[in-house]
Amino acid sequence: KDIPGSSGRLDVISRCILSALTIDTDLEENIQIWIFLDKYGTFVFDSDLFSDESFPKNEILLTDFFVEFIKKTKKEEKYPKTPLDSIKYSKLDIFNAIKNFVEKKYKIFALNENGKDFKEVFEELNSKDNLLFILGDQSGDLLNNKELKKLNLENISLGSRAYLASSTIRLIKINLQLLI
Repeated sequence: KDIPGSSGRLDVISRCILSALTIDTDLEENIQIWIFLDKYGTFVFDSDLFSDESFPKNEILLTDFFVEFIKKTKKEEKYPKTPLDSIKYSKLDIFNAIKNFVEKKYKIFALNENGKDFKEVFEELNSKDNLLFILGDQSGDLLNNKELKKLNLENISLGSRAYLASSTIRLIKINLQLLI
């Protein structure tokens, strides 16, 4: 389900949100996923701000509620209420958001098929590290962007296979749990 000019399919974005925020049928703690939509702004889903009971844990419901939330945000309305009303809205673009995380001393990794093997990198992490993973899109525009390259972020790879974005998120989470 799309909204005009949303820069992508919201069903794919919803699968990524669910992959990031949930484990089995529960919300995980201390997880954020930032969604950057051209023409609509930046939406921050913070697992600690949602109710586990009312958070929509299937892709269709999540997409419907997200579209409703985006429309409300665009019109600066407060109603109707949705289970996603805890989403934070930001006017930061992706590059300024990343720069903020750099300033906060996050360990930031760009997922890139030509990057360093993730296992080597993950073995050096500890559970107290604040981590940020940047996933691009199929076009490669983000990962090849000059502004992103100027930040000199470490590129890591999950291997030579290409994965769906939602699968990439799950693989990162599983491997972090195993290695940290």
